[in-house]
Amino acid sequence: VIIINCLSLIPTPSHALWWMVYHKPAFKGKVIDAETKKPIEGAVVVAIYYADPIISGPGGGSAFIINIKETLTDKNGEFYISSYTTITNPNAMESDVEFIIFKPGYGSFPNYQKTPSGLKPVDQQIFFSKEIGSKGELEMWIKGENGSELKKLKVTFGIIELPKLKTREERKEKLPFIPGPGISFKKMENLVKAINEEEIYLGLAPTKEQRMK
Repeated sequence: VIIINCLSLIPTPSHALWWMVYHKPAFKGKVIDAETKKPIEGAVVVAIYYADPIISGPGGGSAFIINIKETLTDKNGEFYISSYTTITNPNAMESDVEFIIFKPGYGSFPNYQKTPSGLKPVDQQIFFSKEIGSKGELEMWIKGENGSELKKLKVTFGIIELPKLKTREERKEKLPFIPGPGISFKKMENLVKAINEEEIYLGLAPTKEQRMK
């Protein structure tokens, strides 16, 4: 409301500033063990908010991060990230939100979860904005005879199943990435700490810990 009121004070036709209001709803979900179906407590959940540049000439540009929010799953494996509203600069407009979910010893979302498998990045915010456990359909990538293809499949919104990784090689291969560049690690301290914990377990140097100082 404050943001919209501020925009109304600018001596410009209101319709000319509509793209500057960046708004995303609250997100929620539940993270469970793919084998036991028990909740995973303490998994890091990171929401990455992107904006797109407005192309005014040849070349253009790629999507960039305007904010990051993170939280941890509770004893029920559930998480909640509040809605987010801001104003972008005049040369940018709202884009998608993507997520990282990670717990040391488990496959991470969005690349190594058991379900939902094949979820498109653009649909992640839809998947986490519905009521947890509600049913619906989304287009998913599945492997076919001629390679991957999109098909509309039934999903249970908000439920993420992470597989327990059994070997050191699996855990090393499936470490999640850290968003960036140019993003302060202070915005994702829990993610960095969890990755450091996994790196130490694997005998790797926790270089990311040094970059936080």
